[in-house]
Amino acid sequence: MPELPDITIYTEALTRLIVGERLLKIDLRSPFLVRTFDPEITAVEGKRVLEISRLGKRIVWHLEDDLFLIFHLMIAGRFHCRKPNSRPSGKRDLCGFQFEQVTLMLTEANSKQRAGLWCIRGRDQLAEHDPGGIDPLTCSPEEFRTALQLENRTLKRALSNPKTFSGIGNAYSDEILHAAQLSPLLLSGKLSEDEIAQLYEATQQTLTEWTDRLREKTGDKFPEQVTAFHSEMAVHGKFGEPCPVCGQRVARIVYADRETNYCPHCQTGGKVLKDRALSRLLKDDWPSTVEEWE
Repeated sequence: MPELPDITIYTEALTRLIVGERLLKIDLRSPFLVRTFDPEITAVEGKRVLEISRLGKRIVWHLEDDLFLIFHLMIAGRFHCRKPNSRPSGKRDLCGFQFEQVTLMLTEANSKQRAGLWCIRGRDQLAEHDPGGIDPLTCSPEEFRTALQLENRTLKRALSNPKTFSGIGNAYSDEILHAAQLSPLLLSGKLSEDEIAQLYEATQQTLTEWTDRLREKTGDKFPEQVTAFHSEMAVHGKFGEPCPVCGQRVARIVYADRETNYCPHCQTGGKVLKDRALSRLLKDDWPSTVEEWE
């Protein structure tokens, strides 16, 4: 699913495209998309978009009259820029948002339709949708260490827990841990001060680098090809391929429908982490549903 770098590119593109514009009409096709009923979704029609922001892995449209639309794209939800007055037509089209110069189409390439849309009023309600994780790009080293060691979790779980860090998920946690040369199953409570500093630096460097890469790739266009996998990534989605640092083949841990990728040479001292041997640990520390991963 889109994570901090991807969501940042979305918010920047949406800011250029619709901030200051009036949302003329919402053309809802999927009744499963909207998760709130008061105010009704039609309450935002005719309202001007004032701001676009990120709330964890959620995208927030701030509108007139203290109204907000919160989008959680989950795994397969995406925005697409289409001609004015376009209507939802394909199987993947969930909802169209019509503006004078453009229609934004929300789609989902997943039959389970996990993407969600909330229409709320007031900043108090908006705050209730904040998972609570600190911003990994603006936090201090001390704030990072405190959040990381609040619970004794595996590093993979600690980084991708939205209540700990804002915007990091399955993909970028793999990349961060590879950059830090740390095992995904190392417990946060056992890290040395040097390892914590190493992880903090890798987190900031990885997220900044990928945000800049995606920003350069997108330019002034609307990001139509948002994905959690990029061919330039070091280990995420690269099972069996050579590590770009040492050449060792990338290994993986598979649990439920989730996969963690890592380099045995760079991250685990040459050890291949066996799924079955870790089943008890994973049961206790790994999310059991897609929703827990956000």
